[in-house]
Amino acid sequence: MNRFRLTLAQLNPTVGDLRGNAAKAKAAWEQAKAAGADMVALPEMFLAGYQAQDLVMKPAFVIDCQVVLEELAAACADGPALGIGLPWFEGAELFNVYVVLKGGKVAAQIVKHHLPNFNVFDEERYFSSGDVNGPIGLGPLRLGIPICEDAWHPDVCETLAETGAELLLVPNGSPYFRGKREMRLTHMVSRVVETGLPLVYLNMVGGQDDQVFDGGSFVLNPHGQLVVQMPVFEEAIAHVDFVEGGDGWEAEAGEMAHLPDDWEQDYHLMVLSLRDYLRKSGFSKVLLGLSGGIDSALVATIAADAIGPENVRCVMLPSEYTSVHSLEDAEAVARNLGCALDSVPIAGPRAAVTEALAPLFEGTTPDTTEENIQSRLRGLMLMALSNKFGEMLLTTGNKSEVAVGYATIYGDMAGGYNPIKDLYKMRVFETCRWRNANHRDWMLAPSGEVIPPRVIDKPPSAELREDQKDEDSLPPYPVLDRILEMLVDEEASFEEILAEGFAIEDVRRVEHLLYLSEYKRFQSAPGARLTRSAFWLDRRYPIVNRWRDPIGRRNTE
Repeated sequence: MNRFRLTLAQLNPTVGDLRGNAAKAKAAWEQAKAAGADMVALPEMFLAGYQAQDLVMKPAFVIDCQVVLEELAAACADGPALGIGLPWFEGAELFNVYVVLKGGKVAAQIVKHHLPNFNVFDEERYFSSGDVNGPIGLGPLRLGIPICEDAWHPDVCETLAETGAELLLVPNGSPYFRGKREMRLTHMVSRVVETGLPLVYLNMVGGQDDQVFDGGSFVLNPHGQLVVQMPVFEEAIAHVDFVEGGDGWEAEAGEMAHLPDDWEQDYHLMVLSLRDYLRKSGFSKVLLGLSGGIDSALVATIAADAIGPENVRCVMLPSEYTSVHSLEDAEAVARNLGCALDSVPIAGPRAAVTEALAPLFEGTTPDTTEENIQSRLRGLMLMALSNKFGEMLLTTGNKSEVAVGYATIYGDMAGGYNPIKDLYKMRVFETCRWRNANHRDWMLAPSGEVIPPRVIDKPPSAELREDQKDEDSLPPYPVLDRILEMLVDEEASFEEILAEGFAIEDVRRVEHLLYLSEYKRFQSAPGARLTRSAFWLDRRYPIVNRWRDPIGRRNTE
């Protein structure tokens, strides 16, 4: 009976760390060799890291990738085959390729045919489309390798099956968004049913800028039976045995990792995204302004879970409008998490700025200008601490605030990363409740009710003037969030939004703020991507834009 052992290396590369990525690949190859595997597979573009964006357009980078690949091939000559992805020049054209190394050289080279050009992907900007490859002979079987997007369409897999493939290996760089796994599984089951072949879906894991690759690799047998499920958001190695029977090749049942619900996956993503962003950019500590409000409390908790409470500095920056409750709540959050807490009052600096501007402001009425001075002073203080102590400043604006510009540019928007940038306010509330009720091994902060209920339940306020509440300036968050979901995530028209019963005045106002705030988002910190409509690569609108939905402009009198 013919057998084939395939080692799946669901690992976390770093963009541009070619030799570091190669070292990870070699370590996986050594595990595969010790396990008697015939082949070890790494994900798409693993050697370069993904997504490398315009870095792949630099010839010196691509050449360096090929040099490191040759070194890797030589180091892995005596043992199983090794599959790995990288950018590759062929003449003047650049391709997304997957190579199989064997015996110290490139034994096979597969070129990606379908180039994704939607959401966060711009592969048509970088790569040429390659011809559809046939299967490669490897030990006792013929292996077809459709690269990522090639398996989301039927043609490449059908061609591989027609030309003799007996097993499909799909190396991926597939980032997470809520509900993505179900889409992947549906497409891969379709390929299995169409071809009658077993299929391996191998995904990378780890954060890169705003995107997080969630792993979750799996193996399907003919007829679509799931026989191996690897974990999400964690590096993992799996040895999968395929056996040839009378009806062809099948995988033996293996690990079936637990797959958490959307709330846990979203939270794990925000933790991993921040952890990897810091690690890959060279930071080991963070700081943030802890206001006593729910957003900063959640960011502090994410940070403590990501890098440990001892590496998180919380700073209170009270003014005369900061309530006693807010000071107490901020202290409670820091104490519950075990984070350091400093206090830097801004009353003195604010008085100095007010005095300096008084001659120019004479005769004007105080307005949001004076309110925003407080926020900008806080940003200045926090950035000074960041510079002095080498701690990355985290921003704390949720997606609702980022969408409508309810944040001060060069003030509370100052910072290097925003873990909750793609989390609407109503999900912030629920995420805090989820974290209080749940604790996992990958969380480095204490378990239990780390975010006091009063922080979750009190009316949100920027506390920049007396008795200020967010709803003084915005529709109630349940209303605001649903309108934003329709405008941003669903690209809905006014007609569709009004059909849900919202007041046209609210919809007009939210649309106006959304478009008006584009310049702020253009200058905002990157943040973890949770949806298909995250601000940055998913949603690219002009900064200057006078278009508004015609229905919203109509006179309804």
